[in-house]
Amino acid sequence: MRRAMSRRLPLTVVTTTQSVPLGERTTLRLGGPAARFVHATTAAELVEAVRTADASTEPVLLLGGGSNLVVADRGFDGTVVHVATKGWRADPLGGGIVQFTVEAGEDWDGVVAEAVAQGLGGLECLSGIPGLVGATPVQNVGAYGVEIAQVLTSVDLLDRRSGKVHQVPAAKLGLAYRTSVLKGTDQAVVLRTRFALTAGGMSAPIRYAELARTLGVDQGERVPADAARKAVLELRRGKGMVLDSADHDTWSAGSFFTNPIIDDATFTGVLIRIAQVLGSDVDVPTYPAGQGHRKLSAAWLIERAGFRKGHVGPGGRVALSSKHTLALTNRGGATTEDLLDLAREVRDGVRAAFGVELHPEPVFIGCSL
Repeated sequence: MRRAMSRRLPLTVVTTTQSVPLGERTTLRLGGPAARFVHATTAAELVEAVRTADASTEPVLLLGGGSNLVVADRGFDGTVVHVATKGWRADPLGGGIVQFTVEAGEDWDGVVAEAVAQGLGGLECLSGIPGLVGATPVQNVGAYGVEIAQVLTSVDLLDRRSGKVHQVPAAKLGLAYRTSVLKGTDQAVVLRTRFALTAGGMSAPIRYAELARTLGVDQGERVPADAARKAVLELRRGKGMVLDSADHDTWSAGSFFTNPIIDDATFTGVLIRIAQVLGSDVDVPTYPAGQGHRKLSAAWLIERAGFRKGHVGPGGRVALSSKHTLALTNRGGATTEDLLDLAREVRDGVRAAFGVELHPEPVFIGCSL
């Protein structure tokens, strides 16, 4: 790895545009217009744009890659601040650890690719996830046995109440399964992130069984980081989880529902319901989720409730992905309300069949289930 490398892009002037279609800036390709749209390309511009918008009386929406947003058909009657900040830096800390500092507006998969190219391990299993860097700690993004919580060391946050910028350790972010103290609140804006990665070109230990099988290794082994990245991208493409404008299976917000976490007592009741519906000899997949709790597979529940891959929603304009039942997709010409109708059908069907409540993963703007 070359030492203390960084990339900086030229500063540009903040511009404000009126009535910008948000459907063009979300991976679902759904949503009405924003009344006003500000494009911020540096951290200083982002801070100023947010402070200026906060000084007004209208609502403010921070927009990154649009990969986890469901925007109402009527749009957003306020100011959208587009996070387009760029730049990264790699600083060796000793002991084979490298601090990788990245601005919030960088494309996430591009950052993973750069880390791998620089011989840094730790992010490769998170390859192919759409969106921007600033969203990853908010959701505690995870895939194939790795979560952001395992590599994140700190973030720089703009506190919108005080208007000040603080560096906050990852340990104070409340990082848990697909959540953090930043999720569900608009009181802080992520400006940049810092990750502790390992030099030497090897991956983090491969924990996910499907990925280990693809790589032909035992769980817990390390492989070259670029090999892990290629395998993850191959698996994600097979599930329609790598963005492709020509493939409607990728016109989605990724996994629409989180895997439900329930306590052991509730699980006993769920097993009874499953046995009544599917038979007593069914093997129900579960995963550890802390003492007295377990995680169920949302995809398994959806399929067993009768919703197969490709299940069609209103007018054929929306459907479950033909590759992955957790992805709700826009087949072209859909509305947000079409998508929500399909989501309600799936959620209610799983509840009716098994007594399990599915919760959506995306952020809803101006709409709800």
